[in-house]
Amino acid sequence: MATPSTHVPAQPSAAPVRRRELTARAVAVSVLVAIIMGASFPPVVLKIGYGPNISVSAAFFGFIALAITAALSRVGATVYEANMAQTAGTAAGEIGFMCIVLAAIDMLNDRPGLGFSLHLTGWQIFLWLTFAGLTGAFLAIPLRRHYIDEENLTFADGTAAGETLVVLYQGAREAAMRLKALFAGLGLSAFVAFFRDGPWTFIPGELPFGAHGAALRMGTEVGVLSIGAGMMVGLRITLSMGLGMVLAWVLAPPALVAQGWVPHQTFPEVLRWVMWPATGLMVAGGLTALVLKWNVIARTFSKLSAKDVGSDEIPLRWVAWGAGLSAVALALVQKLSLDFPYWLTAVSLLLSIPLMLVGIRVLGETNWAPISALANLMQAVFAGLQPGHVPVNMIGSGMSGTVAGQGEHLMQCYRSGKIIGSNNRSLFYMQLVGIPVGAAAVAVVYPALRQKYGFGDHGLTSPISVKWAGFAELLAKGFSTLPQGCLAALCVALVLGVAITLLEPRWHRFLPSPTALGIGMLVPGYAIVPMVLGGIAQSVWARRSPRTEAIYNIPVASGFIAGEALVLSIIAIAAAVRSLSAG
Repeated sequence: MATPSTHVPAQPSAAPVRRRELTARAVAVSVLVAIIMGASFPPVVLKIGYGPNISVSAAFFGFIALAITAALSRVGATVYEANMAQTAGTAAGEIGFMCIVLAAIDMLNDRPGLGFSLHLTGWQIFLWLTFAGLTGAFLAIPLRRHYIDEENLTFADGTAAGETLVVLYQGAREAAMRLKALFAGLGLSAFVAFFRDGPWTFIPGELPFGAHGAALRMGTEVGVLSIGAGMMVGLRITLSMGLGMVLAWVLAPPALVAQGWVPHQTFPEVLRWVMWPATGLMVAGGLTALVLKWNVIARTFSKLSAKDVGSDEIPLRWVAWGAGLSAVALALVQKLSLDFPYWLTAVSLLLSIPLMLVGIRVLGETNWAPISALANLMQAVFAGLQPGHVPVNMIGSGMSGTVAGQGEHLMQCYRSGKIIGSNNRSLFYMQLVGIPVGAAAVAVVYPALRQKYGFGDHGLTSPISVKWAGFAELLAKGFSTLPQGCLAALCVALVLGVAITLLEPRWHRFLPSPTALGIGMLVPGYAIVPMVLGGIAQSVWARRSPRTEAIYNIPVASGFIAGEALVLSIIAIAAAVRSLSAG
């Protein structure tokens, strides 16, 4: 495990009372950044299937907002205030990521014959995500010392955010160059998205490849969001996704039709088949990676004593009261609003704790958050507790995923805070601000996106949601209802996922990532092709000019992602408002 680099705080911390950290300005900017991140992440996640670096993007937006307010008030901003905004943005972005379970619920609503009907209102979404997120935040408090201070895990996204803020506040010239790169990327992305999807369209949305390209969504989109995502995740992951795309959307469709297993070469019909081997690769790869870390998982539980979890910054009684009250509120919301039994909420919360412990360690060491794979385990548990009850399966696994996921990603904030020298209690306050703001943003943005774009052939794809919904359907209906041949493909994929993961430590340069391979099989080529181009561009850039790539790649990619995501959210909300006004 690589030890993260550390910095002396960018400003003196000997007199914490005098330094500007948890100021009124910091709180106001934190709310603004939380709104931006909470609103921008749903369209990104639902389009490309995962959330890029939340912490670094939030750090950039916090720096920009604070710079503007500092210029207006003539009171200089501090790196500590920026860390507060980055923390709130990270918390809100993680809540935004959990729109994947909302999409999975809506996908199940659209499947005839399943007998599933669960339609969440904006208020239900807000309350459900808020109290699940707050519960995860409180439960994560005593784990900070263990994972951040004692074990000193890397948490690469948090480290990158902390290092970025240090550079922005210590090097004025480099900060200005990065800001120009961010604004250039954001402006280009927003311009293309507006004139592609807005009221005045003269840019085509997609360029299909081949005779069946339009029906299979095989080609490339016209935009830079996916290019930015590829620039962030790197060459190996994007090439793995490209390989999955070729297997699922170039080679498989004609073979499936010839075998009579799929009636036509269209995206929804082919997806119903390829989702099973794709899911097998993702689940097998993820769970095998966890099994390979059995020793560090065992160490997590063996070292979690009272001495390890004590906190000087945040009293443990706050944890007990905060987690208890949040859990009670969550149980009431799920029972009164979603008809979810109290005892199942208690079971979900108990199971969320080991999921969080495992997830935090895996994220800290590998920068991969295993929310999806662990949620599949929860689905199997709830299928055993309430057989055939799909709403229970979705609510229980969604709640556990939100609780565990929020705890995992908030460690990124504590990592960046340690680099900067921020007060951990102040960081926690900002988490409490970011979670409900992010939940409110999702409650507004997600229904608007669903209404404007929908899911399926020409809508949002959200491969993680497809997998989540597919497992729920499988557990409810049994194997006999699946498309012919897909179970055999699932078994082969499970074996391949295990084998590739076992060989990865030694041969990772020559093997694809099973998780990325599976995502590439689920996401349309319209999104995968530009991601591959982004990964190639970043790799070539890093080889030709490592210094400029290190300075500009992250801000340019962040601008590419944020510009289109914000425009898509604004367009969707405006369309929803017009629809309500007309009605």
